[in-house]
Amino acid sequence: MASIPSSTAELEAFVERYLAAWNDHDAPAMADLLTQDIVWEDPALAQPARGIAAVQAFMRATWVGLPDLRFDESELPHRTAEGTQVAWRWRMRGTMTGPLDPPGFAPTNRSMEVEGVDLWTLRDGRIARYRAFYDMNDVARQLGIAPAAGGRPEKAMIALQRLQARILRRSAR
Repeated sequence: MASIPSSTAELEAFVERYLAAWNDHDAPAMADLLTQDIVWEDPALAQPARGIAAVQAFMRATWVGLPDLRFDESELPHRTAEGTQVAWRWRMRGTMTGPLDPPGFAPTNRSMEVEGVDLWTLRDGRIARYRAFYDMNDVARQLGIAPAAGGRPEKAMIALQRLQARILRRSAR
């Protein structure tokens, strides 16, 4: 097993391998970057993915829905003084030409572009805990999964949510 990337050059090379795994649709390459007990938290997941196979399944499902998905590095990664945590800012783009399952959204043929930040906890030179931070609501709106802000469909959703909340309050009494 590799050691924790100790230099900026080693960390940048690690991120290049990570980018290549995503951008080349190479889920097996991701295995070399993760611990066996990886915990992968992403806003697109209802529950964290646990273990390499679950992360690879998430990647493959993402590529079905967004076959042209690409990540770009918008900043160089930053490592904590101890060297076990990394923060990395990126940009993600893609077009939803396939279904996103789960939860089962049909293709919209719309594109999205969003910036986010990953926080990695490293162990033995691999990612042991992955946490992604990005605006999933913005992604859903860009892809046509959620209605545009301020429009009639959004107002209808708000009305339905208020009705649901009222019903839940009454049933709790």
